[in-house]
Amino acid sequence: MNLPNKLTMLRIFMIPFFVVFLLCFPDSLTMRLIADAIFIAASLTDMADGKIARSRNLITNFGKFMDPLADKLLVTSAMICLTALGELPAWFTIIVVAREFIISGFRLIAAENGIVIAASYWGKFKTAFSMIMVIVMVAKFENTIWYWLGQILMWISLFLTVVSLIDYIVKNKDVLKEQS
Repeated sequence: MNLPNKLTMLRIFMIPFFVVFLLCFPDSLTMRLIADAIFIAASLTDMADGKIARSRNLITNFGKFMDPLADKLLVTSAMICLTALGELPAWFTIIVVAREFIISGFRLIAAENGIVIAASYWGKFKTAFSMIMVIVMVAKFENTIWYWLGQILMWISLFLTVVSLIDYIVKNKDVLKEQS
């Protein structure tokens, strides 16, 4: 297993620690900041694994499949936690999770045909904005500019979620035609 793939697996390994610190100690700013630090570190592995894979020509099908999956697990876990804490609307999280299931379905159908669908730029923007939104919201700086920044990022993230879904469907509609 190469370094980028190890970083992807590290990101997945960090998720339970993030969840425990956030959900078990939601009223402790210190514990929330620890959860945030874990989330930030996990998010940075996403940026690092991609840069290393591209610069060292270490792009693999495993990485093309697992990297977006690790991102989905990290971000949706955080959104589900924030929803459970009443800090993120359930409808928002449902839309994001539904998009992830749809994209995963496309990837599975494509994989059956020997095609690997890599992450698109819209999907990468969506992931980046979602990660920034989570970082701001987990810190829970209420009644400040940070609170409002979190709300703005939520709407940007929602917009990018919908746009990236449409982009995947349009670019990969032939995958579904082959199954008809």
